[in-house]
Amino acid sequence: MDRLKNGGHGEKLRRYLRFTGCVQGVGFRWRAEKAANALGATGWVRNDFDGSVSMELQGTEEQIDGVILAIERGAYVQIENMYVKTLPPLDGEYGFTVKDDD
Repeated sequence: MDRLKNGGHGEKLRRYLRFTGCVQGVGFRWRAEKAANALGATGWVRNDFDGSVSMELQGTEEQIDGVILAIERGAYVQIENMYVKTLPPLDGEYGFTVKDDD
């Protein structure tokens, strides 16, 4: 039980992430959607007006890490900085979506 409270394998987490670098026009959002769906994570991703990409991911620590690793493996993706903020999980969220540019 303590394991679940302290970031164990089964705990559902939600993270807001903001990526800067070469992250637009390189398949970042497509990779995020593909990886999230394959790993069972939920949330959304969007391009922001300043050239960054924002994303909210929900799942286990392993699912979230797996999505980020899949994005980083992109041939043209070059993440220079990643801001991470932990958010409370959302109930009833299903799937992962690509939002329109901000």
